[in-house]
Formats: sequence, C-alpha cells, structure tokens
Amino acid sequence: MRTIMIMITIIIIIMLTDVAFHRLLAWTSPAYPVGAFTYSHGLETAVDDGRVTDLDTLADYVDAVLTRGGGWADAVLFAHGWRAAGDAGRFDAVAELAAAFRASGETALESHQQGRSFLTVTRRAWPHPALDDFARRNGDRPIAHAAALALATAAHGVPLAAALNAYLHGTAANLISAGVRLVPLGQTDGQIATARLAGRIEAIAERAMATPLDDLGTAAPLLELASLHHETLYTRLFRS
Repeated sequence: MRTIMIMITIIIIIMLTDVAFHRLLAWTSPAYPVGAFTYSHGLETAVDDGRVTDLDTLADYVDAVLTRGGGWADAVLFAHGWRAAGDAGRFDAVAELAAAFRASGETALESHQQGRSFLTVTRRAWPHPALDDFARRNGDRPIAHAAALALATAAHGVPLAAALNAYLHGTAANLISAGVRLVPLGQTDGQIATARLAGRIEAIAERAMATPLDDLGTAAPLLELASLHHETLYTRLFRS
C-alpha cells in the first residue's frame, strides 16, 4: 500500500510539473496577448542613429538590456516578487518598486501596458485567488510585466528558475524580433542572435536570483538615452 501511495504521489508531482510547464510556455509565448511586439525598448533609436546595424550589434544591444539595463532590473525584481508571492504586503512592495523602476515614460508604458494586459488575460484564462486579490489591492495603479508574471508563476506552482529563464528568453526574443524588422536582418541572423544570447540567460538568471534588492541598479545610460530620444523620432514603428 505504501509503495502504491508513493507511486501515486510521484505521478501527481509529474502531472503538476507538466501543467506548470505548459502554463509557462503559454505565458511567455509571442502569441500571448500582451502587446510585446509593439515595443522595442529604445532599439528603434539605436537603429535609426546607426549604432545597431547587424547581427553583432543587435546581440550586443540586447545583451546590455539583460545584463545591466531594464531587463536586468526586471530579472532581480521578478525573483524577489516570486519569493514574496505568498505575503501580500511583501509582494505589493516589490510590485510597487518594479512599476517605478523605469528611466523614461516610454519604457514605463512598455512595462505597465504589458503588465496590465497580462494580469487581465491570465485572470480570465488561468484564474487564481492570488491574482484576483492582487488586482483588488492594486486597483488602477500600474503594474510591471515582470511583477505580474512572477505572481502568476508562483501562484500556479512554476519553479522560480524556470520562470525567470523563460521571462528573460522572452524579453530577448521580442527585442531580437524587433531588430530583425528594423535593421533589417534575415531570419537566420535573428536565430543566431537568439542562440548566442540563450547561452548567457541561465547565468544572468542565477545572478539575479542571488542579488539583494539593496544592490539593485542599472548601468546602461546609452540604453536610457535611446529610449528618451525615441519619443522625438520623426518616424516610428514601435511605441518605445
């Protein structure tokens, strides 16, 4: 009897893991309706002024976002938000910081619009009391995409490491997709850039999970300036 119960427990754990895995795939898919394809995180400016012109410079730009720009800040805040998901007060404090941690109006719009869309869609398709409770507490205040996804993955039992790696991969993939259209580049070059960055994402995630909030910061002024200058570009395809 004990052996049977152990086997049943193992099967349930595997099933839960599979369910969580498929939820994660759905939430970080380009098809998830959060509007990520309409934002470039300042990349459009870098293409316009000639700083991003090929595969190498595109990969360097995205790497800067992930290692010392907005993507890095989101990664650290994602980890802290996931761990705080069971404590409403702690999570709300992290979510508030994540919503404020933006250097320009456009990158704030980028994060907040995706966060609000993610929360709205996920509450309908994959409802959970933690998401509903946060939505009631938060009201109309902005929510960062990283915080919303961290809460959903924690609430639905997606392990932190997997969730954060998927979030970073999705961030990189969306920016590379924007670069392929803007430079423009061929689809093969886009996949080469994706593969190059994929080799770094696990290390970035591990470092983010070990970073205290007191040590959080960015060091990418050219990225921030690109976002600020994007607001005055004469012709724009993207909203940031």
